[in-house]
Amino acid sequence: MKVIGYTTGVFDLFHIGHLNILKRAKQECDELIVGVTTDELCESHKGRKPFISFEERLEIVESLKMVDRAVPQKSMDKHAAWEELGFDKMFVGDDWKGTDAWNKIEADFAQIGVSIVYFPYTKTTSSSIRRKALTKITGGEGSR
Repeated sequence: MKVIGYTTGVFDLFHIGHLNILKRAKQECDELIVGVTTDELCESHKGRKPFISFEERLEIVESLKMVDRAVPQKSMDKHAAWEELGFDKMFVGDDWKGTDAWNKIEADFAQIGVSIVYFPYTKTTSSSIRRKALTKITGGEGSR
């Protein structure tokens, strides 16, 4: 049986942490679908737009050899994504493990046979660290 995997992210200022989770995810499934967060969802959820436009971030993720399909993530509703895409496994950074939100998602998905797989968060780099450095260098200019 073909195993379909799914993960999501903003993928702003693409870095080794992003690459690590995508590589690990592909090792766990036959087909990897990646939801790239739209600018609008990022702004409503995080309170800011990404540095890199959605179109460019989508193209970057689509071009990676381990990604079979990249799709817009327009909603935080993981169940709606499952209904649309039909994945068997969802991959998440372990910084979310044990949170109320992910405990609920994990329990809900267990009832329909979808497993949540947590991967180690890459602590040495993140988009937040890069964003802070860029803001310092540019004096706050550079974000869209």
